[in-house]
Amino acid sequence: MKVVLDQGVPRRAAAVLREAGVDTIHVSEVGLASASDVDVIAWCRANDALVVTLDADFHAHIALSGAAAPSAIRLRIQAQKGPRSVG
Repeated sequence: MKVVLDQGVPRRAAAVLREAGVDTIHVSEVGLASASDVDVIAWCRANDALVVTLDADFHAHIALSGAAAPSAIRLRIQAQKGPRSVG
């Protein structure tokens, strides 16, 4: 399953996850940088992907749609630092 990182998640995180072998894409890489949450959800549903977001309302949008997919993972801790390059 593909992992889609929403706009609030750093784009670099997609590269780090890909390097770790996770099929990951950032919304900015598929033309959804300024898309609404509903549009991101629709893209994820059509592409069998789950979304990782900082937004609290993704779960509500999915629940109110009555759809079983996509799944959403909400990150609640912001401003985390990723691995640093050595060299």
